[in-house]
Amino acid sequence: MARRPRETLRLRRVAIDTYRENVAYLHRDCHLYKAEGFQALNKIEVRCGRHLILAVLNVVDDERLVAPDELGLSEQAFADLGLAEGARVAINHAPPPQSMEYVREKLRGARLAQAQYDEIVRDIAANRYSKTEIAAFVVAVSEAGLDREEVFYLTRAMVRSGEQLDWREPLVVDKHCIGGIPGNRTSMVVVPIVAAFGLLCPKTSSRAITSPAGTADTMEVLAQVDLPMERLDRIVRAERGCLAWGGTARLAPADDVLISVERPLAIDSPAQMVASILSKKKAAGSTHLLIDIPCGPSAKVRSMEEAMRLRKLFEYVGDRIGLVTEVVISDGRQPVGFGIGPVLECQDVLKVLENAADAPRDLREKSLQLAGRVIEFDPDVRGGRGYAIARDILDSGRALAKMEAIIEAQGRQTRTFAPGRLTAEITAPRSGYVAAIDNLAMARIARLAGAPMDKGAGVRLFKKLGDPVERGEPLYRIHAEFRSDFAFARELAARNSGYAIADEPPPLPQWDLA
Repeated sequence: MARRPRETLRLRRVAIDTYRENVAYLHRDCHLYKAEGFQALNKIEVRCGRHLILAVLNVVDDERLVAPDELGLSEQAFADLGLAEGARVAINHAPPPQSMEYVREKLRGARLAQAQYDEIVRDIAANRYSKTEIAAFVVAVSEAGLDREEVFYLTRAMVRSGEQLDWREPLVVDKHCIGGIPGNRTSMVVVPIVAAFGLLCPKTSSRAITSPAGTADTMEVLAQVDLPMERLDRIVRAERGCLAWGGTARLAPADDVLISVERPLAIDSPAQMVASILSKKKAAGSTHLLIDIPCGPSAKVRSMEEAMRLRKLFEYVGDRIGLVTEVVISDGRQPVGFGIGPVLECQDVLKVLENAADAPRDLREKSLQLAGRVIEFDPDVRGGRGYAIARDILDSGRALAKMEAIIEAQGRQTRTFAPGRLTAEITAPRSGYVAAIDNLAMARIARLAGAPMDKGAGVRLFKKLGDPVERGEPLYRIHAEFRSDFAFARELAARNSGYAIADEPPPLPQWDLA
């Protein structure tokens, strides 16, 4: 029997989640490691016939992980390569991406053209950049800045980097909030209202990375959200809407890679935010998009001037890529609803859809306002009539029925989730009125309690802005599943409750759904 050439290695699947990065593992005693001069953290090509990926090399010394005649691949890299474990693969040094020269130019303050952004984004989507090189691009965009034409170039390049859906309908609607406000689960109310009205609304949402819950995390309390595109297509066409995780579709894939670097660096530049949101929505086949920009002292956007600048940028770039984009500026001074964390937020959503007497009024009202604006994308709806239509759909029970139909179509959740069993109430240090609630502090307390990984973890609010309080009265309750998380959350809340109590209630905002 002929021996296999020494230039190939046996493929091994290494069960490590490297989050949006292809990683390869090579034993230090591998003959190719010594002969070819590979070094840790270099980029390598992994090839077998037409199957090819680029990966960052890690060198190991433990044969239980990877043997000297094997090449290990992380979960994502293994899936991307698409070969069976045990297949023979060849490895080579990967040439450095030529587009890095454009990144260096941007770091020096140069203005880049469409072709240069196309090349950068193609290389990022193809995993030709290391995390360090991606970080350089993220910093260049954030610090050197992009003019509005460059934001358009970047957005268009990101749309082109992956698949683009075509629903073959003239009106495909969506809504998106830029984030930063805990409990803001308006999509789970807006989508069933809009779908019940009859507009096509394929809502693919993200999971939380730095927040206590994303729409997909909260919807997962009720239904399956990790759905293949073929099934998602059938659901949307049958029910006129969905509430699913967007990670299964290759829509603007370069954006997913960029986000994996931006979040740990806590960089969220307006240019990158606009390009990220609009490219995803355009690639998902949307024709009309409503953007919600919450504005408040502890929101992402903290002044009306900043909100208006961002609004104009969204509208300009949306128009240039052929996406009708409308922007509303909403009250971002406090969390929306009473719950922060998947189960607690889900309880709020269901109460609104069920028209319960104790449903959070702010979540209901904001959802109706947003749903009304989306409905007014329909040319047959007269301006200003959308709110009344949305309210009728909600009050009549049609929105609840549509949500039930969407849940059944996606697959009803078989597990039962409940609020975390470990609880502690944080009380008012003095009597007065709730003058401020820190969104960032409340989100951090909920995350330390275990949200979103533990569905029942989070915070249940008892008091909102302007509410009167007595000394010792509960402001909110922490829920957790595990004692260590519970202790961390209580410790942070003791240092900073996130609430400010004053003698007078705060003034009304000036930007409510402008």
